Amino acid sequence: MKIIAIASRKGGVGKTTLAGHLAVQAESLGLGPVGLMDIDPQGNLADWWNARPSASPLYVRIALARLGQEVDNLARQGLTYLIVDTPPTVNADVGELIALSDLVVIPTRPGPHDLRSIGATIDLVERLGKPLVFVVNAAVANARITNETLALLSRHGHLAPTVVHQRVAFASSMTDGRTVMELAPNAPGSDEIERLWSYLHQRIAGAGPSIALTLGPPAAGAPARLAVSPR
Repeated sequence: MKIIAIASRKGGVGKTTLAGHLAVQAESLGLGPVGLMDIDPQGNLADWWNARPSASPLYVRIALARLGQEVDNLARQGLTYLIVDTPPTVNADVGELIALSDLVVIPTRPGPHDLRSIGATIDLVERLGKPLVFVVNAAVANARITNETLALLSRHGHLAPTVVHQRVAFASSMTDGRTVMELAPNAPGSDEIERLWSYLHQRIAGAGPSIALTLGPPAAGAPARLAVSPR
């Protein structure tokens, strides 16, 4: 069983939306059974799953105090992937989960405040020696800040080559337990999730390339670097 943690100290970056969409995409490709876990006390992913018309992907409830043992049990029960939504913090529970993870996905919206906020998450992941992938989420198409965000993140780790853009379809699908792929399979948002999952699937198997971008200088107010230890 492979564990993918969706983690960021910043709230509102789309962790829940990405977790649900990636799990559904993996299941649609026959890679299940896929499990979803929500360790965020707000429980937004659990609420989304409870509204789903389908019982797939599976929703997993565990006792965090026995996280390691519970994960072992899930693996023995035959889950292939466990995708976990985390709270916007860096605490002991998040640290223990990341330590057990095979890949950590760190989503961020384009913008200086979002970029500054993820430094603690990056430090934790690197301290635990876990592979990470940045995902630029909720981006505005053709915006300069999006390109600057891509350039900055590429200096600090692997960067998913697919940018997920801000789309009404994502919010609409999450209101009733579905995904954009189920609502509009031919829409651009569906293609973005398909390509993002394909990349993450390759990365977790050790075959995904990183990308390096060299773009123009940052705009006023954009951080020149992230507040993390140098790689």
